[in-house]
Amino acid sequence: MSETTTADERTTHDLADAPAATGERADLLATLAKQRHFLRFTTRDLTDEQAGRRATVSELCLGGLIKHVTAVERNWVGFILDGPSAMGDFTTMTEADWARWADGFRLLPGETLAGVLADYAEVARRTDEMVAALPDLDATQPLPKAPWFEPGGRWSARRVLMHIIAETAQHAGHADIIRESLDGAKSMG
Repeated sequence: MSETTTADERTTHDLADAPAATGERADLLATLAKQRHFLRFTTRDLTDEQAGRRATVSELCLGGLIKHVTAVERNWVGFILDGPSAMGDFTTMTEADWARWADGFRLLPGETLAGVLADYAEVARRTDEMVAALPDLDATQPLPKAPWFEPGGRWSARRVLMHIIAETAQHAGHADIIRESLDGAKSMG
């Protein structure tokens, strides 16, 4: 594999024949799959316009939440495979970098709900393959530089997966509130 091979390429090519997950890995993936379902379910029967509409005072919309969770999962899987270089140094971000980051919470012109859902499905597939094939859930990587991480901290693959699950669940809750505000539809109840 070349030095320039990305985590997405490695996951697609090297892990394509990954064994089925069992034990703890199967439990982690089942929990993540459930939270992914709740998040995606909030977008059922919506138009692109509805998926891009803000229903609260925040910038959040359903399409943007799907984009954000997709990026979070993709970046953290890259971290498991390649370490902090996959995420960059958050302490050096410029205003333009932060503006691009904020765009990850919005459905931008030209983006469609179907497109962001397809991207999310592909990232989920890659994550699931990686988890099944990963040699050791206890393997750690140093955290990237960011004001919200402890200096010198390290996270194991297991902790990263639990973080992805928590992030997905948190945003599924946000999405449920936004959907109910749009048209009264609920994920449960």
